[in-house]
Amino acid sequence: MNQPKVMGILNLTPDSFFDGGSLKSDADVLTRVENMLSEGATFIDIGGYSSRPNADHVSETEELQRVVPVIDLILKQFPDTLISIDTFRSVVAEAAVTHGAALINDISAGKLDPNMLETVGKLRVPYVMMHMKGTPQTMTQETHYNHLVKDIIYYFSERISEAKKHHIIDVVIDPGFGFAKTVAQNFELLKHLELFQIIEKPMLVGLSRKTMIYKTVDITAQEALNGTTALNTIALQKGAKILRVHDVKAAMECIKLTHLLE
Repeated sequence: MNQPKVMGILNLTPDSFFDGGSLKSDADVLTRVENMLSEGATFIDIGGYSSRPNADHVSETEELQRVVPVIDLILKQFPDTLISIDTFRSVVAEAAVTHGAALINDISAGKLDPNMLETVGKLRVPYVMMHMKGTPQTMTQETHYNHLVKDIIYYFSERISEAKKHHIIDVVIDPGFGFAKTVAQNFELLKHLELFQIIEKPMLVGLSRKTMIYKTVDITAQEALNGTTALNTIALQKGAKILRVHDVKAAMECIKLTHLLE
């Protein structure tokens, strides 16, 4: 993590807010992955359960059916790929790692599955823990904080302590832009993002084409690349070590340019 990395998003869901349902075949998947890797992505983040607000519930069986064959497909074609599995379910996480995934990206930091932390510790893989309150179905009603930044830092201190109890060594924190936060709260979080360096863990930031961008400037998610680039640049200057994005090439350019300012 001496220099920030890019995590490319591979949504296998029909209802994701930006690119849901865009991958219709194995060929589409491999083309998308090849493009992201060639543009500089270090990680490919595979998700089979949309975490957008009010997303449809997906059964554990369906999530497994969406992600496991794709992990096999990618690693057969690109065997050196570092795959991240975007899931809050321990069964899905374990199956993904068994099939070759290299890290687990959990929007709930283990709070939506009591077996997740134990499973991650047993698997001995890096763990991305995100801040969220409630679930994707309820989080828009969970936006009250006594003090936004302090509350989230406390949340991470508690979750990291729990992770240590399960022998999880490599932890990455994600402040959770867009999850149980209003647009104004998202910008307050970005304004004070450098404060999260006190936790002394690498920080992943996921701002790509989110509501806080396109609603603020009155455009669509499809038009939000420029805004994404602007906010990713700020996040990098405030200590982000991984950018989770739909547009790898633009994110890599942000990293290369901001690196020259250090």
